[in-house]
Amino acid sequence: MTWFKRDPHEISPTPDHEVRTQGLWIKCEQCRKPLWKADLDANLQVCPNCGKHFKLAARDRIESLLEPGYELVDLELRSTDPLEFTDLKPYKGRLAAAQKSTGLNDAIINAIGKIGEQDVVLSVMEYGFIGGSMGPVMGETIARAVDRSLERKVPLIIVSSSGGARMMEGIASLMQMAKVSAALAKMDEAKIPFISLMTDPTTGGVTASFAMLGDLNIAEPGALIGFAGPRVIEQTIRQKLPEGFQRSEFLLQHGFLDAVVERKDLKAYLGETLKWMTQGAATA
Repeated sequence: MTWFKRDPHEISPTPDHEVRTQGLWIKCEQCRKPLWKADLDANLQVCPNCGKHFKLAARDRIESLLEPGYELVDLELRSTDPLEFTDLKPYKGRLAAAQKSTGLNDAIINAIGKIGEQDVVLSVMEYGFIGGSMGPVMGETIARAVDRSLERKVPLIIVSSSGGARMMEGIASLMQMAKVSAALAKMDEAKIPFISLMTDPTTGGVTASFAMLGDLNIAEPGALIGFAGPRVIEQTIRQKLPEGFQRSEFLLQHGFLDAVVERKDLKAYLGETLKWMTQGAATA
């Protein structure tokens, strides 16, 4: 009966098997259910079970919002290392690693295209590039997006996903708060619509400046939005924060947002919103 016995090594997973399955499944952070990666990709990085909105890469975001035929612009700007900064590793090394992993020069992409029939300028942050942090390159890139909107007289949409100012570039990163805010003031004077879309997370100097300056401020479900994080605030004021504090639904209830829109509905929502915003601007 020895032919019923099997060598345990014959039924163990092989290295080849592990290679074929690695990365095909992930576990949802919210509902804890396993997700087939291909299904998550097809669903715009939204969990089909609980609706958890995972981070969406900047290029995928642009693809999901703009009609085919859009143009990527202002990609040539690169961050430098003016302070020759080093913490756990040199800043130059962090930049090189981020550029290699994302294929971008910095944490933002500008695009020109259409949402429906409406021409728009779209500026989208890439969280995968050093946490979507804001430095002089991001400030200049957004300022160029504003200039394009003013020149073409078309609406501007900024999609934020950022941990805040990039402190490895010191005071120059903080100056971008004022630089971008001043540029957006020109949009207001020209009566050209600016929509701010906040995704998870939108924090620090980005929230403290241009992310909250939209003619319309909207967010995706469950997005963390605020200046300092909840843990820092609790430790500072020595009080327990309310449930869901700084999440988009909480901010909507307390008047900091105009709407919370699911990712699958964003393109249609923006299309309809731009219609009445541009019609109103035309008759003003």
